[in-house]
Amino acid sequence: MLEIFNLKCVRGDRTLFKGLNFRVDPGEAIELRGANGSGKTSLLRILCGLAMPADGEVRWHGTNIRRQREEYSDSIAYLAHLNGVKDEFTTIENLLVAERVAGNALTTEEGVKTLDRAGLKNQRNLAARFLSAGQRRRLALARLLTSRAQLWILDEVLTSLDDAGAQLARQLIETHLMAGGMAVIATHHDLNLSVDSVRRIDISVGTSPIQDRTAA
Repeated sequence: MLEIFNLKCVRGDRTLFKGLNFRVDPGEAIELRGANGSGKTSLLRILCGLAMPADGEVRWHGTNIRRQREEYSDSIAYLAHLNGVKDEFTTIENLLVAERVAGNALTTEEGVKTLDRAGLKNQRNLAARFLSAGQRRRLALARLLTSRAQLWILDEVLTSLDDAGAQLARQLIETHLMAGGMAVIATHHDLNLSVDSVRRIDISVGTSPIQDRTAA
């Protein structure tokens, strides 16, 4: 269970948001909305433990994430707006290295199967600098296919994806939630997930309290 208590974020002399409270239980997802500059990515970085809030705290299973850094880090998968792809590596090398860093060593055979599921089988030995924007996003999604993390934190997950890629992302999220996983997803797009346990939080620029409502 992820709990956010009275969270406040300040950048420079501007308050992006304050008084933010919500929780995410197993099988649930939060869909973050808001204009550019409203604080969505800043919130995700706070949830990942990569940035400090100006006030409030984030709790994982009842304990502040600052007091359980290693355990919490092992429990989350963060897909940032940038894909974290190394141009000098091949597609398969990118996947295998990323998985080792995450503590989830894959064999080459397992990596090829994962890339196939992500629609990148024919690009597995291609240097990543030659991948299209959509293919680079699929490579980032491939890491979710092997993730054992309970909480997914996703920033603009549908960026650069064609219809087939977007459908792959939706299926990944839906499967994760149906297996009891949790997700917090910042997006400008309608995810149209075919699960009921999705709530939407709209973040407005300024200092007004954030509104939490059930997504249609």
